[in-house]
Amino acid sequence: MSFLKEDKEIYEALLGEERRQKEGLELIPSENYVSAAVLEANGSVFTNKYSEGYPGKRYYGGQDFTDIVETVAIERAKKLFGCKYANVQPHSGAPANLAVYAALLEPGDTVLGMDLSHGGHLTHGHPMTLPAKIYKFVTYKMKDPDTGEIDYEGLRQMAIEHKPKIILAGFSAYPRSLDYTKFVEIAKEVGAITVADMAHIAGLIAGKALPNPFDAGFDIITTTTHKTLRGPRGGMILTRESEEIAKKIDKSIFPGIQGGPHMHTIAAKAVAFGEAMTPAYKEYCQQVLKNAKAMEEVLRREGVRMIGGGTDNHLILADVYGSLGVTGKEAQTVLDEVGITLNMNSIAEDTRKPLDPSGIRFGTPAITTRGFLEADCARVAELMIETLRNKDDEAKKAEIKKEIVSMAESHPIPEKFV
Repeated sequence: MSFLKEDKEIYEALLGEERRQKEGLELIPSENYVSAAVLEANGSVFTNKYSEGYPGKRYYGGQDFTDIVETVAIERAKKLFGCKYANVQPHSGAPANLAVYAALLEPGDTVLGMDLSHGGHLTHGHPMTLPAKIYKFVTYKMKDPDTGEIDYEGLRQMAIEHKPKIILAGFSAYPRSLDYTKFVEIAKEVGAITVADMAHIAGLIAGKALPNPFDAGFDIITTTTHKTLRGPRGGMILTRESEEIAKKIDKSIFPGIQGGPHMHTIAAKAVAFGEAMTPAYKEYCQQVLKNAKAMEEVLRREGVRMIGGGTDNHLILADVYGSLGVTGKEAQTVLDEVGITLNMNSIAEDTRKPLDPSGIRFGTPAITTRGFLEADCARVAELMIETLRNKDDEAKKAEIKKEIVSMAESHPIPEKFV
């Protein structure tokens, strides 16, 4: 029985979204599907409970079971990422980053991070964000957008000139690998703390498919718990070994920027971390990378320019305006019409505006969860290009949509992953 049926507007919207997810293909790299167990925990009675503080140090009574849940989440996170300390209370990735800044910086201090136009994230210093109004951000870029190589010497010179307290590695639209060792070497040279924002690839790190920044000596990792980690929408901060840093971060989260933790979400995080410890999850992560490579090969064959020249992870950033004469916004809209969901995205040195950029960003985490393999993903890439080349042909788009729906039906969203 669904009690939500009593609220007709919301119930119908929920059914519509459920149908949209089932019938279409989700290629937004930051989206995924959670298991029935994660969904159940996220909608559990823990949503009723206030639990300000930390396990064993709460401000309200009745914490017997919340302490169990949060402690399990912490221990699983530490084991997954090979670190000594974990804070699982951040409500999402942006608050996690803000909490790290607040813990380690004074107003006016400097952070060196990746330029947004070259793949960085809003919270890495965009002038419209709160952190940028409190701290000073300077940015590094790719040496060549067609290879994706980071200008590490330029990064080093920026660090020597500006003496940042934090050097930040991480991205939201960067398809290549970062040399974590070089970040650590530069940070040691200038006395900076290293922070890796791994929101996009945390799951691939947990699944041993991509290198772990902690292995190179990074001090802190911030991340969301959804995306490739396939958990609920939330955040997390991991500290490799410094108890001093971990204590500062704990105080920065509570009482610094958050009140009561979302215990239902923390319960769901714990479930997702447990799932990420399984052999099946590691296989999933390897398949995410294989599928992205399969899509890369199609785009290269069809002459579509990719920022970075391809991908080493789960996402691709394509210059559709330069390659196909279609703007990013138009591509997003037209592909939505045939049942393929992705997002428009600015590219490095983009001559177009952010709300109508030159690029699109897409990836393979969600369709891999549905069981797509390399041949399936290659076909999706072909259909994407075919759609954009025939964007005004309604009959052709109807034909493509029919195939997309068929692919979705033959690869249903699994309820249980392990």
